[in-house]
Amino acid sequence: MSSIVKENYLKALYFLNEESSQISMTELSKRLAVSKPTANHMIKSLEEKGWVIYEKYKPVILTDQGKKAAALIIRKHRLTEMFLHKVMDFGWEEVHEIAEQMEHIDSDELFRRMDEMLGQPQIDPHGSPIPDEQGNITEQEYISLTQIAPGEMARLAALSNSSSELLEYLNECGIELGSVIELIKVEPFDKSCTISCEGKPYIMVSQKVAMSLLMDTI
Repeated sequence: MSSIVKENYLKALYFLNEESSQISMTELSKRLAVSKPTANHMIKSLEEKGWVIYEKYKPVILTDQGKKAAALIIRKHRLTEMFLHKVMDFGWEEVHEIAEQMEHIDSDELFRRMDEMLGQPQIDPHGSPIPDEQGNITEQEYISLTQIAPGEMARLAALSNSSSELLEYLNECGIELGSVIELIKVEPFDKSCTISCEGKPYIMVSQKVAMSLLMDTI
């Protein structure tokens, strides 16, 4: 099994572990779009590296060693995204696929220099925290746009969903990280939200989009 496949499994386990401490083989296979027998075979390889503990018919347990290894992969991914965005002027909707490839490069020095050139950023272009060199992540507490009251304003700090579709939609709306958004009205019927971004004309966004916008109160 290639190291890339192992790292992709490890990263999937990390994000599943954030959602629930009970990770089933069914959830893992769905996340990676593989069969359960394939996922089971892969898990045995991860267990050999000390990244997981697994017993048949029981949840997969991600070890501390596994969590650190996964966080360091995520660090490389998010540093790459920030480098592409800030230094190479890629749009925030363009960086993910490239970072997916670069996160598997085995060169600590490359990413250390990337980090230095960027001034050791704390977040990636989508507002997600960048783990430090020890794999520690400082999570921030934000609220979604749906949690503020009409008439209130907040600053866009991060996204709960950074799909290219959402990012392209936000580009069309002129919404980016740091944008100050005022919630004007919430429609009773479908909970869609009328907003004003940086004082511009009103925009209506769906409840799904509003829930993806993570805000910092001001």
